[in-house]
Amino acid sequence: MFAATLHGSLHYDVVDQVAPWRSPRAAILFHHGIGASADLWAGWLPALSDAHRLVTFDMRGSGRSHIPPADFDWSLDLLVDDLFAVADAAGLQQFHLVGESIGGTIALAAAIARPERLLTLTVSNGAHLGASIRSVEEWQSQLDTGGVKAWSDAFLPGRFHDGALSPERLAWFAAQQERWPRESILNALKVLVGTDLSARLERIGCPTLLLHPDGSPFIPVPVMAELHQLLPGSELNVIGHARHGLPFSHAAQCADLLRTFLDSRGVG
Repeated sequence: MFAATLHGSLHYDVVDQVAPWRSPRAAILFHHGIGASADLWAGWLPALSDAHRLVTFDMRGSGRSHIPPADFDWSLDLLVDDLFAVADAAGLQQFHLVGESIGGTIALAAAIARPERLLTLTVSNGAHLGASIRSVEEWQSQLDTGGVKAWSDAFLPGRFHDGALSPERLAWFAAQQERWPRESILNALKVLVGTDLSARLERIGCPTLLLHPDGSPFIPVPVMAELHQLLPGSELNVIGHARHGLPFSHAAQCADLLRTFLDSRGVG
């Protein structure tokens, strides 16, 4: 299925397997990060699909969604609009939102922009603070020197500890990263440069779950701890022996934490 936007369409999938004896709860919309795809969330679905419709999509610049030209004007506002375009196409008036990495930052911005649409917010290995220009320069150097595969190979150790994944799962994830176009990688990262949502976080009033690895080289735990402090009432879970690929390497654990969070809140 595709959601139309002013600048191309976005591919999304809906999993609707709510047990027939249950009253369906509000849907959950998932937003992945740079180098990932909608299929990142496959390991989360078993713990959630009996009670919730689940909507995943390929973010702009990746997978089956619109691949912008090199001179396309990327922005955080555009990516927030993309998220709500998918929600609207899937018929979600109010919903639970989950975002990882840049998807987590976009999710925070979405909760700020249209708080009335969100029932709960979950941010995994994401932050309210963006990347530095130095990160863009490092990634561009890797891409210019060895192409997307070289960038992906350099990125993987920051995603996963040695032995965290089976060879098959690691190879699959690497293949997903390597499918990302060079310009999409750099332009998505540039959206984050200088981003600071701190002053606007007070607009987020929905229950918020924060999931974070103890060993992300890109977002240190103190950054997530600061986000936790800036969102009174949020719940923070720091997961041990994990890196920036937390939603994939620890999918079942993250999904169980989300299910417990949603069940305990009784929202939607």
